[in-house]
Amino acid sequence: MVVANIHNAKTNLSKLIERAEAGEEVVIARNGKPAVRLTPVTPDDDIPRHADGLPAWMGSLRGKMIIPDDFDGLDAEIAKSFEDSEIFPEA
Repeated sequence: MVVANIHNAKTNLSKLIERAEAGEEVVIARNGKPAVRLTPVTPDDDIPRHADGLPAWMGSLRGKMIIPDDFDGLDAEIAKSFEDSEIFPEA
């Protein structure tokens, strides 16, 4: 087990990360007392995914919503209010 104080950890963080990734236990101490432990992150293979690799929750509304073709079109009167607005002055 490697124990490093905060100053040492800031100076040698990349080396400590390499050691943690290699399976060694790395602890960072504050005032001589263990504060945190570095542990490697492993990919979550158990997360359901779409065929394109995205997590399953992304696109969960696919097929449940319809966005009309004129979604970003504005009524002429509404568009005029933006043109005359002090909020959007001409550049």
